[in-house]
Amino acid sequence: MKIILFSRSQLAHTAEEIGQLFEAIRLAGFDYALNEEFAPVVRELAGIDVPPEKIYGEHLAPQPEGSIMVCYGGDGTLLEGVHRLCGARLPVLGINAGHLGFLTSAPSDGLDLLFEEIASGRMQTEPRTMIRVEGDFSGEPCSHLALNEFAIQRHGPDMISVETYVDDQMVATYHGDGVIVSTPTGSTAYSLSAGGPVVAPACRCLVLSPLAPHNLTMRPVVIPDTSEITLHVHARRSDAFITLDNRSYPIGAGSAFTVRRAEEPIFLAVPHNISFYDTLRNKMMWGIDIRS
Repeated sequence: MKIILFSRSQLAHTAEEIGQLFEAIRLAGFDYALNEEFAPVVRELAGIDVPPEKIYGEHLAPQPEGSIMVCYGGDGTLLEGVHRLCGARLPVLGINAGHLGFLTSAPSDGLDLLFEEIASGRMQTEPRTMIRVEGDFSGEPCSHLALNEFAIQRHGPDMISVETYVDDQMVATYHGDGVIVSTPTGSTAYSLSAGGPVVAPACRCLVLSPLAPHNLTMRPVVIPDTSEITLHVHARRSDAFITLDNRSYPIGAGSAFTVRRAEEPIFLAVPHNISFYDTLRNKMMWGIDIRS
């Protein structure tokens, strides 16, 4: 079995945590590979020289059966790691070394037990819907897939208009800061901050969430994930840009995009004692009495 490590160099890593991570991998008897940005950090902080054949770049080559990607950081780290897979059906485990961590639900303490769970085959996986976006990109994106959301946003002082259709039926023209198309996984990310609903990951739906709409009666809309969403952007005096998860691209006025559920799901590895509702309750601090 092989561990595909991914982390970002800008995170506040420590020599102790990196040493614990590699020692846990060694004790579990795993082979490993890690991304080229993380390798110098490992060498500098922990004194571990990683052989060149164990380092991968922007795109991950095909890996042995039974491999698992382990993203060490926060949710942004996991999203970036997922894009390195390029649609490969490897389970992805997020170890939370960040803050909120809806996707990186595994704690960073107890790594030995975590890798023992992987080695014994007790690690459960959950399929998570991704979306595929096609349209008028200013340049070819590194990936057309998104796990959390696709968003169209203004870039300037003036509002933009996004004419939105679902299966060729007009939903609305969103006048304001833009609109988000979110997966159930992404419902606890940008869409949530825009007033969208929390959606359980097993739901087969997508969410349209307007961003600061000029019409205050506009609300998020939940639609089947079998739908095809078409968005036409109108920006008279303001630039606009789009984001696929944590990647952004400028776009011109008159751009159009189509969003569909991707054929490629992501399989999120989840420790057996951590559920979505546990994570939701703990991260959102629901049920905590703040009156005292």
